[in-house]
Amino acid sequence: MGPDVRGWQADAVSDLRDLSVTTLDGKPTTFGELVGDRVALVVNVASRCGLTPQYDKLEALQRELGDDGFTVLGFPCNQFAGQEPGTNEEIAEFCSSTYGVSFPITDKVEVNGSDRDPVYEVLTQNRDADGEAGDVKWNFEKFLVAADGNVLARFRPRVEPDAPEVRSAIDAALAG
Repeated sequence: MGPDVRGWQADAVSDLRDLSVTTLDGKPTTFGELVGDRVALVVNVASRCGLTPQYDKLEALQRELGDDGFTVLGFPCNQFAGQEPGTNEEIAEFCSSTYGVSFPITDKVEVNGSDRDPVYEVLTQNRDADGEAGDVKWNFEKFLVAADGNVLARFRPRVEPDAPEVRSAIDAALAG
C-alpha cells in the first residue's frame, strides 16, 4: 500500500464518524453520535430475506457484548429483491416483536448505486477476506468498525454473525 491509500484511510476514519444518519424514528444524528465510543458491527438488514434469521445472532451479540463497548448498527435496505418494503414503523415493529432487537437501526438507505448512503460510500471502499471491495453483495453484509471509525473487517452476507472469524475480530477490537 502506498501513502495515498493510507491517506485515504485516515480521511475515511474521520469522515465516517461525522457522517449524518437518521434513526428509524426519524431523529437526525451522526454515525459517531449513534454508536458512541463503541466497536460497531454495521449490517444492512432486511425483514423478508432468507438471511433474516441472522437478526437472532446479531441480537445475541448485542446482549452479550453491549456492556463491553460493542453495538450492532442496522441499516435497513430494500435494494435486494425488494426484501425490506416496509415503512420505518413496520420495520421497527417487525424487529421488536419478531427478534426483540435492542440495537440501533437507522432509516432505510441504499447501500449501492448513485443514491448510496454516504456511510456505505466509506464502508464499501474496504476489502473483505478475499481482497474484494466495492458493492454490497446482498442483505446482511457486515462491517466491523473500531470505536475511532476505522473499518477493521468486512464479512459477506452468508458469514453468520457468530462465525469464528467475526467473533475473533470483534473480540480483538474490544481488547484493544
